[in-house]
Amino acid sequence: MKTLAHSFEKMLWQSRLLVLVAVVASTILAAGTFYMATVDVLFLLGGLLSYGSPSLEFAARAALREATVTGIVKAVDAYLIAAILLIFALGLYELFVNRIDPSESVARRVPRVFQVSSLDDLKDRIAKLVLLVLIIEFFQYALKLKYATPLDLLYLAVGVLFIGGALYLSGPGGLRGRGD
Repeated sequence: MKTLAHSFEKMLWQSRLLVLVAVVASTILAAGTFYMATVDVLFLLGGLLSYGSPSLEFAARAALREATVTGIVKAVDAYLIAAILLIFALGLYELFVNRIDPSESVARRVPRVFQVSSLDDLKDRIAKLVLLVLIIEFFQYALKLKYATPLDLLYLAVGVLFIGGALYLSGPGGLRGRGD
């Protein structure tokens, strides 16, 4: 009976390696997202070449500027999503499979972004990055909106107030820093 229990426990312990599926998939998705964002940036830079042209009319220059700012926001958003996927993959690997040896040797020179000590630590890091992505999305939509009435500006102000509140609550003095 003891050998059966030992075999079951060994199988149960090895089942943690199923996390490798999520680690590999997240890493591939991160690489794909980095690729997409970089291609978008290259096309964005290619479109900027005509910005300094004297033959470009004011309206066309303004439209190009608006499209460029929107493209920059989208690129930052995509790079952040790729970073989230990478942090998620590395964090899962460190928590469930094994410590990443190369990260230990550069720990003094590199911030502890990739070193995760618990599932709550991973969750907090990802939650803060997701909040940042949502703020960038809000900024992107705010750039596209046309503010026709004072009520539109009031809605924007309320949105900015909510963002400020979310940042305050997620910061060091926020919900988790109050006796948690």
